Amino acid sequence: MTRKKVKLAYITNDSARKAAFKKRKKGLMKKVSELSTLCGIDACAILYSPYDSQPEVWPSPSGVQLVVAHFKKMPEMEQRKKMVNQESFLRQMVAKGNEQLKKQVKDNREKEITLVMFQSLTGKGLQTLNIIDLNDLGWMIDQNLKEINKRIESLNKEAQSLATAAAGQLIIKNGGKVPEEKLAFDTMDAIQRQQWFVDLVNPNEQMGFAGDDMMLPFGDANQNAIWPNGFFH
Repeated sequence: MTRKKVKLAYITNDSARKAAFKKRKKGLMKKVSELSTLCGIDACAILYSPYDSQPEVWPSPSGVQLVVAHFKKMPEMEQRKKMVNQESFLRQMVAKGNEQLKKQVKDNREKEITLVMFQSLTGKGLQTLNIIDLNDLGWMIDQNLKEINKRIESLNKEAQSLATAAAGQLIIKNGGKVPEEKLAFDTMDAIQRQQWFVDLVNPNEQMGFAGDDMMLPFGDANQNAIWPNGFFH
């Protein structure tokens, strides 16, 4: 059975607030003790409450004095470097949550536009997209084309290296003499095999799209876009 999430707010009921204090005070002291023991650090805790006439300290009054004295010896800037109160802690948590939300929105948008891109390749029209969607789609297509071109360049270099290596091995097998026609044929064959792959991933040079749905322009002229091209940066 999962635990019920506690609402972070002041407990107005006196008996419930007192019970919560005792329970959480015990847990806090235990956590401080565990942190000090497991990590070998100096730590202390001081708790004031309306339910006790004297403050409760951990590990002992002398232990608290040692930790506080060590803290006071530090420069003031070092003391305040990681000091937080309730307000600053909540601000940090809100800022962290906003960053996570921003990242999630970006990831969701990228997945959405990627889905639209693949659907358009199957023939689905783009009439329902607005200018913001079209700009983002254009940016996504440009990024994928860049990756494809990088891969093509890499494969071209690999094919040239393989052709050169194959020619060198053929020369060695034939005692250093290879007919020029044979060497040219093997080199050309390797280049043609590589060109077949280039044509496969770059079909726009071989064929065109006749439908009006695939001829929509993509640009950066939309200054009021909620998600401009920089959305994915």
